[in-house]
Amino acid sequence: MQKSLGVRASVLRALMAATALWMGSAAAQIVETPIPGDPVSIDTGKLSGKLLPSGVRAYFGVPFAAPPTGDLRWREPQPREQWQGVYNADRFAPECIQILRPHNINHYFGEEATSEDCLYLNIWAPASLPQGEKAPVILWLYGGGLSIGSASMPNYGGEGLAQKGVIYVSAGYRVGAFGFMAHPELTASSPHRASGNYGHLDQIAALQWIQRNIERFGGDPNRVTVMGQSAGASSAFSLQASPVAKGLFHRIVGMSGGGLRAGGDPISQTEAEQSGLELQRVLGADSLAGLRNVPADRILAAQAEFQLGGTAGTVRFRPNVDAHFMPTTPREIFSSGQQNDVPLLIGFTRDESGNELRFARSIEDFKAAANKYFGDKAGEFLKLYPVRTDADVPSVGATAVRDGGMATSIRSWGLGQAAKGKAAVHIYMYSHPHTYEPGVAIADLNPATAGAYHTSEVPFFLLTQDVYNRIRRTRAWTDYDRALADKMSDVIVTFAATGNPTTSEVKVPRFTVRNQEFVEFGDEIRTGRFDVKRMDFFSTVNMPGAVGPGAPRTPRD
Repeated sequence: MQKSLGVRASVLRALMAATALWMGSAAAQIVETPIPGDPVSIDTGKLSGKLLPSGVRAYFGVPFAAPPTGDLRWREPQPREQWQGVYNADRFAPECIQILRPHNINHYFGEEATSEDCLYLNIWAPASLPQGEKAPVILWLYGGGLSIGSASMPNYGGEGLAQKGVIYVSAGYRVGAFGFMAHPELTASSPHRASGNYGHLDQIAALQWIQRNIERFGGDPNRVTVMGQSAGASSAFSLQASPVAKGLFHRIVGMSGGGLRAGGDPISQTEAEQSGLELQRVLGADSLAGLRNVPADRILAAQAEFQLGGTAGTVRFRPNVDAHFMPTTPREIFSSGQQNDVPLLIGFTRDESGNELRFARSIEDFKAAANKYFGDKAGEFLKLYPVRTDADVPSVGATAVRDGGMATSIRSWGLGQAAKGKAAVHIYMYSHPHTYEPGVAIADLNPATAGAYHTSEVPFFLLTQDVYNRIRRTRAWTDYDRALADKMSDVIVTFAATGNPTTSEVKVPRFTVRNQEFVEFGDEIRTGRFDVKRMDFFSTVNMPGAVGPGAPRTPRD
């Protein structure tokens, strides 16, 4: 009981602080640089933004659906009512309600307000476009394990890509219990006989908004790329599988998420509903109506208890096979060729996965980990990844965990698309460590051992390297870091424009069943190749701890 009260109190303090931040910034906000030609007329009214110093046109906090509050909590997103006058889209809206981040972690970039009223998007558009031309569009979906994340986090900003000719959109979507709770009463009251997956339906609503409105900003609704990292990439994978998303996008960039690996299928709706019933029990609500009346801070506190392994044990709020957004498993959808057949640029980072194989330092430890994870297949594994001396163990273990971790997930996605799809697949591996400020201490990352950690490619693809020194200096970016980011961002822009990521400076091979190559963005840019025998081994086993929020990606040593 004491633990529960402590969690709830910390959540409440965070919410109060974030609300004060939002109200204070709103009161002081002045649009000093209006955009010439504004307001823009969209389907819900007139909209004005602000001109950034770079010349990029920015529209922040644009509503794309009704606030999912009150009776709309745990309902699919509803249309936004039209407004009178001009809506000033000059500041970011709150992130979808969630537990806030500590201030001493690697990816803390400043405080953000948080609210259930969070279905807003942000637009970065080029200063101008050639007469008669339309710009390719990217919709960014944030990561965070579908339990945290923000469309306004600075490392996800779109100013750099907009300067290269892309219209970049980031959209909020509900997370945690608010985004993925299923419940028998919700299923019974749904016109689709489905519940849960509300966060994914928010993403659909953002794509529908783009189709209706993006031309007003100079965007091409026929060249929309869904781009996401971690849970954002998993979301992009789910959108590719979902029949509800058909025709809403035309390419995918998926970074370290998604795939058809063994053991990776979504849970059933019935199983998901049990988590909703458990939440109802913990909160003492007698019905769905009672749950909708529970204050958000109590729901967050209960969710935190679940994640900490409290009385509710392993309860999680996650996507499910729901008869609407995901009518059957992605595995069945891809095997029958019913996925949305669009070009893919998908990849992983070299050092993001981790378990006891990666951290073993002796042959004895390595073999013990192999027996633990693979049982009667341990002998086969040890033939594929032989170690002759203790000195071999660190590099072989790191390779094995990379292969069996996110690399297997990404390769399985590529193979799933290549089997029945016509659109091309391209795969990358990112292996270049960040350059850190000498002596910097980061609570959740050891610069000496982090390597190419989970999310480390984001500032290179999005040109957001400078935000890593926004709160305090943590990076000492080099000329090579900047040049690599310029080339990697060109790959994204070219792919968004044409569906082919190859540029004048970077050749990105097409991945096929027969030609399993990828481009490596490392200390040099080169072509790599999967070891098919090794990778096929991992296609039949599910190695625990190698991927997902629980994987120890950056040991403190």
